[in-house]
Amino acid sequence: MEYLPNILFAIVLIAGIGFFAKNVGRLRRNINLGKDVEVSDNTSLRWKNMAKIALGQTKMVVRPIPGMLHVIVYIGFIVINIEVLEIIIDGLFGTHRILAPLGAFYDFLIGSFEILALLVIAAVVVFWIRRNIIRLQRFIKPEMEGWPKKDGNLILYIELILMFLFLTMNGTDYQLQNLGAEHYTQAGAFPVSQYLAPIFQGISESALILIERTAWWLHIVGILLFLNYLYYSKHLHILLAFPNTYYGSVEPKGKFKNLEAVTQEVNLMMDPDADPYAAPAEDAPEPEKFGASDVTDLNWVQLLNAYTCTECGRCTSECPANQTGKKLSPRKIMMDTRDRLEEVGKNIDLNNGEFVEDGKQLLGNYITNEELWACTSCNACVEACPVSIDPLSIIMDMRRYLVMEQSAAPSELNNMMGNIENNGAPWPFNQMDRLNWKDES
Repeated sequence: MEYLPNILFAIVLIAGIGFFAKNVGRLRRNINLGKDVEVSDNTSLRWKNMAKIALGQTKMVVRPIPGMLHVIVYIGFIVINIEVLEIIIDGLFGTHRILAPLGAFYDFLIGSFEILALLVIAAVVVFWIRRNIIRLQRFIKPEMEGWPKKDGNLILYIELILMFLFLTMNGTDYQLQNLGAEHYTQAGAFPVSQYLAPIFQGISESALILIERTAWWLHIVGILLFLNYLYYSKHLHILLAFPNTYYGSVEPKGKFKNLEAVTQEVNLMMDPDADPYAAPAEDAPEPEKFGASDVTDLNWVQLLNAYTCTECGRCTSECPANQTGKKLSPRKIMMDTRDRLEEVGKNIDLNNGEFVEDGKQLLGNYITNEELWACTSCNACVEACPVSIDPLSIIMDMRRYLVMEQSAAPSELNNMMGNIENNGAPWPFNQMDRLNWKDES
């Protein structure tokens, strides 16, 4: 019976990590449904981008108020995890504050954790007010109705509960230390939780231990539950922001990748020795689909983008098409891509690892032609994203499919392309008439 709590803790820990590993496996499988893409170039620049954007939060603080609040929560999340390490060791080996021999450094750590916990509570309250009372425009767009809105609030509630449990655990521990309770040796500085002491005045030692142990268990179990909840939440960016910023595009914004099949066709046309009427070789591969109509036509970096989306809405708030009332929302493009990818993944899970045609696709069932053609391709959404997501690349791939596979471009675009083909310019004037304007007086 002496080791029962340690065994129970080990079971809870293994179960929590096991479910997390299963979710990571599913996540990796889904991302790998995308096409391969070359991302091994410019490694030094990629590492620099990851350090600057993901670790340094440089794009987050472009908007100072939410940026600094997010930095507080971000630092709190990272630093307080050191305390989680101590809890895990104590839980497995039956110790209590095993890092206490660090002395003054331990006092500094615990004190820092508590101040950060208080700052996180304040930041979370402000975030909740911005979402639910002030109701900022980017949080009340149509795509944020239903689960996305609930998810955003649920995350805030979870963070509040975890921080209050942490402070309750420390406050009762502090009181037990003052009472000289067994195992609760003097250790740590409690600049915040010491002010909870009046709440626990007059409570018996056994009741204080029960409160402290309950808060301790709920805190660590809550962290494990939160870890497994990440997969189903927009907060998956906590884990994916680092690889996403590393694999983000290092090409100049506005530079689009040419399709290999089209490049080969142009090279063939430019080759004076090529036979334009030659039949393709018998072993020649089937021509690839032009553009993308479903998630499996996108590359794996684009699918990683979809899972990394924080749903913050900065891209949509900067989008000129959205600002003028168009249906396009870059955030919705990423959310739709993720939702369709999840649907495809569940289809594969239900059919023993094979995808069974479901009569759906990303284009049409999730994203409409109207949304795609509303885009001005200005890259404002790409520039605004704090974690290097590129909604424009998905929009352009789906446009390519509409134009090159479906011949479904808007009439204005068809007219322009026809003019370029016939007149060598977007305008409906014969090449011989281009300079007529100079003769006008």
